[in-house]
Amino acid sequence: MTEIFHLSTFLRRPIYDSDGDKIGRVQDLVARLGDDPHPPIVGAVIRIEGRDVFVSIKKIGGLAQGRMTFEGRRVDLRKFERRPGEMLLAEDLLARHLINLVRGRIMVANEIEIAPMDGRWEVVGVDPGRRSFFRRLLGHKIGSHVQTDSIVDFASIEPFVSHVPTARLRIPYRKLAKLHPAQIADLVEQASHEEGEEIIEAVGMNRELEADVFEELDTTHQLEFLESRSDEESARLLSRMEPDNAADLITEIDQERRLSILGLLPSEQQAKVRQLLSYNADTAGGLMNPDFVSVGASATVENALEAIRTSSVPAESLQAVFILNDAGQPLGAASIAPLVRARANELALSVARTQLAHVHPHWDVLRVSRKMSDFNLTVLPVVDDGHNKMIGVVTVDDLLEELLPQGWRAEFGMSAAEE
Repeated sequence: MTEIFHLSTFLRRPIYDSDGDKIGRVQDLVARLGDDPHPPIVGAVIRIEGRDVFVSIKKIGGLAQGRMTFEGRRVDLRKFERRPGEMLLAEDLLARHLINLVRGRIMVANEIEIAPMDGRWEVVGVDPGRRSFFRRLLGHKIGSHVQTDSIVDFASIEPFVSHVPTARLRIPYRKLAKLHPAQIADLVEQASHEEGEEIIEAVGMNRELEADVFEELDTTHQLEFLESRSDEESARLLSRMEPDNAADLITEIDQERRLSILGLLPSEQQAKVRQLLSYNADTAGGLMNPDFVSVGASATVENALEAIRTSSVPAESLQAVFILNDAGQPLGAASIAPLVRARANELALSVARTQLAHVHPHWDVLRVSRKMSDFNLTVLPVVDDGHNKMIGVVTVDDLLEELLPQGWRAEFGMSAAEE
């Protein structure tokens, strides 16, 4: 079994020459970032008479035994300078925030774990546990037992760019894109502002994902990031958000910017947002999304399923296809399961619920939640006060978000760094 060692047990340890004389102390270990899941250690930063110099790992013996020796003929006394792609384990990682890409959490690196693997030393993991924090402060002799149950594999870790200034241009988008937008938003909220900007910049390679993440952020963070963006950039971002979420955010933006950003939205999105802004935020009209999937009274099951397939409506609003008459009044709602089970040439209305529960735009949140609960619905149609036309839907996720108290993520530890 491979023995794992704590980074902290090497720091500030003396290194000796072949005659047994101390020549300096270890300040840090240097690893090389690249395609390796476990970055190889290429050397150490040694302090010799007040100067930090680089010594190749190939010239250091006794790393696993606890008494390190310099096995070269002479030390290059040129001042150490970090090269592109190099990471200093103590300076860049220890006690720093890192991204745990498996759990979608920010973690604190209370200890860095290294191990000899196939003839070279590698960075194999990070320990966020409090035990490692206190052990690092109090100090333990090299070779002390490592509690591997709390170690996170370094292959699933991503350091922030600001921590490793010469390592890479940005946090890899392809890794973040594997997470759900809500998980990425949690990462942003757990991180510092600078770290959060790095995450937003990385997901910005996909404008749709950027908007999805932005929708999941709490209002405080949304406004914080919009402050550093121009009105044009802010409008571009809001244009990709769902109209109800964009309307909610517009009302929170400083009044002097509000009309400018609203005016820069595409005309179709702007019309939807203006409609939503005409309702109080805590009513069905303020909660609803004006985008939903609908077909006419003569539509077949095949027509309804095709409408779902070709729709750009968000998934949470796709729980049902609404059948409307020529005036836009709802005749029924067909859930996906009955549509899939029915014959393609049947009328969609024949498999729809025709005794349709609905709400009106000025109903308050509690009345909306009672209606949704009583009828066991995940999407609820909003019909204008005159029963003349269906104007939107309230989804269960938007209702829950409204009912949950402000700051609930912090209260339940969702925005705390992992230990």
